[in-house]
Amino acid sequence: MKPIVAIVGRPNVGKSELFNRILQKRIAIVENLPGVTRDRIYADTEWQGREFTLVDTGGIQFEESAMVEQIRRQAELAIQQADVIIFVTDGRQGVTPLDIDVAEQLRRTKKPVILAVNKIDNQALEANALDFFALGLGQPVAISAAHGLAIGDLLDLVVQELPPAQAEEAEDVACRVAVVGRPNVGKSSLVNALLGEERVIVSDLPGTTRDPVDVLVEMEGERVLLVDTAGLRKRSKIEQPVERYSVLRTLRAVERADIVLLIIDGMEGVTEQDTKIAGYAHEAGKGSLIIINKWDLVEKDEKTLPTYSRWVKEALSFLDYAPLLFVSAKTKQRISRLPALILKVAENHRRQVPTAVLNDVIREAVTLSPPPAEKGQSLKIFYATQSGIKPPTFLLFVNDPERAHFSYRRYLENRLREAFAFEGTPLRLILRARD
Repeated sequence: MKPIVAIVGRPNVGKSELFNRILQKRIAIVENLPGVTRDRIYADTEWQGREFTLVDTGGIQFEESAMVEQIRRQAELAIQQADVIIFVTDGRQGVTPLDIDVAEQLRRTKKPVILAVNKIDNQALEANALDFFALGLGQPVAISAAHGLAIGDLLDLVVQELPPAQAEEAEDVACRVAVVGRPNVGKSSLVNALLGEERVIVSDLPGTTRDPVDVLVEMEGERVLLVDTAGLRKRSKIEQPVERYSVLRTLRAVERADIVLLIIDGMEGVTEQDTKIAGYAHEAGKGSLIIINKWDLVEKDEKTLPTYSRWVKEALSFLDYAPLLFVSAKTKQRISRLPALILKVAENHRRQVPTAVLNDVIREAVTLSPPPAEKGQSLKIFYATQSGIKPPTFLLFVNDPERAHFSYRRYLENRLREAFAFEGTPLRLILRARD
């Protein structure tokens, strides 16, 4: 798993501005797809070849609580999850009692803390940073998130403090499956239905599951690792530090997984938060299945299923490759279909296409529908190769990547899906200019 770097500090010191500055040119995945949310509290990034997950704790604070309590809870989040903590202060205001309070808590964590003194925009203010030695957290780093000053120096220190890179988990399993969704949609009930026993606590109280629970289960003769995760909730409804802690654990579970089961409450339908959760999985390149649970409670006629299916696909249009299954974890309705479907998506997620066959498909696609010409010139594809799996990633050598319109990329992706049955998995198409 990628290490976590948490940005903490009192309000209005520039935490989110620093978060955005670090990610401005180094965000892991950028896609211009409708429906994929961009307002997140975390993102994967890298510096000097080291990848890590950056977390903006300012984005998950709750506004109605007292300011001191907010800061204590933000510090607690960092204590619980971060491998390295960036403590952001305001160099213009100087050291405040709240800074002292946070620093005291952070010292007790025994975790690496990088002290960033923000808003040092000119040499006249640099002396202000020296005042922050009083916090007892070592050498302050004078930065300006607004102007991008000394951000590289800050990240150099962060990388030095990251734990050693870990090898990928070597569990002997066919795939890892994260069960995700909003609270109280039936995630734990679904895990129990798959296991055929009460291995996970089930309760009608939202937020019962706090930490991900790994459970090994055999499916169709294959060993599968199920991870039942805490429900992701809207930031405005995350009222307890332990729930905010669970959000990060859930996101880590998605990162560890090969396949994500997105559980949706059939009585409520697709919500904005469901869309965000689906976006997390899609952008992470995970195979996905959409599971509509509590289907036994929905009043139905002959038009309900096709109408509901169309509505779900429209609401999650960027996840149009994901199979859709209507189940009831309570009555076990259609649960028996799920193991084979999970294994099929896992197989597609790690599929390797022979280079010769891949180029035949690309050539046929171009012949059937050539790239549109713009100002007398059009995209030319010289060669294609698969550069990775989980998800399948294809490298296309072309004359000019800028001439590849988004719609033509989608056309090529659809042709690949038709040719190789990539149901359930996102595809990555990378266009590179040929030297």
